[in-house]
Amino acid sequence: MSVNSPLDISRSFLATISTKMFRYYEDRIPQDASVLVVSNHRSFMDAPVLMEALSSPIRFACHHYMGQVPIMREIVTGQLGCFPLESPENRQHSFFVQSQRLLQSKQMVGVFPEGTKPMVKFTPANQVGEFQRGFAHLALRSQVEDLAILPIAIASLEEISTSALPLRVLSLFDPSEPLFNQPGLHPLVIYRRLAVLIGRPYWIMPQHKEKYQGKQGKKVVAELTEHCHGEIAKLLREGCY
Repeated sequence: MSVNSPLDISRSFLATISTKMFRYYEDRIPQDASVLVVSNHRSFMDAPVLMEALSSPIRFACHHYMGQVPIMREIVTGQLGCFPLESPENRQHSFFVQSQRLLQSKQMVGVFPEGTKPMVKFTPANQVGEFQRGFAHLALRSQVEDLAILPIAIASLEEISTSALPLRVLSLFDPSEPLFNQPGLHPLVIYRRLAVLIGRPYWIMPQHKEKYQGKQGKKVVAELTEHCHGEIAKLLREGCY
């Protein structure tokens, strides 16, 4: 592994900040499989935290604006290996295409189904917001064999909460995002101590895909989404003691 790999960069970053992390239920991490990582999202530190927790690079889908901002673009894409989503008209298609390609090559792919909302306002550490269902559609449309969805809870035990730049500055890089068109500052959460709790994986079986293609499509999408949301919500309650 290169000393400049996303995993090594993540470890160095967390060591520099002196973040202390506790990992639980690591025996649930699937082996020799394609893995789609699903997690709650409150901090810019979440991607490095999850890479360190799983001891593996993870290719995260991230917000479109991160691919537009100089310096940030180089860090996010060049050093951490994330792939920014495209503009709204091409977003869904590009997300599916890029994610499928990565999963087929046995690279871990990471998504934050809460979307942008928890990143533009301070949210309680023990709560997880509503999930968007794009990751469930991705998994059920996948042609990948041995695909596991792995829900993970990032439970902050001690943090510093401050603010960064005005939200409206970000609208210069992505005018299509309505959450940027409001007053206030972008929150900045820095973890000092945290627990990372790994949930029960949800394995995508042939019967899931059959149901998805038929009349039970909406039901199986909802079941997958609710499994991941429920696992993370339960683990957050356990972790934020």
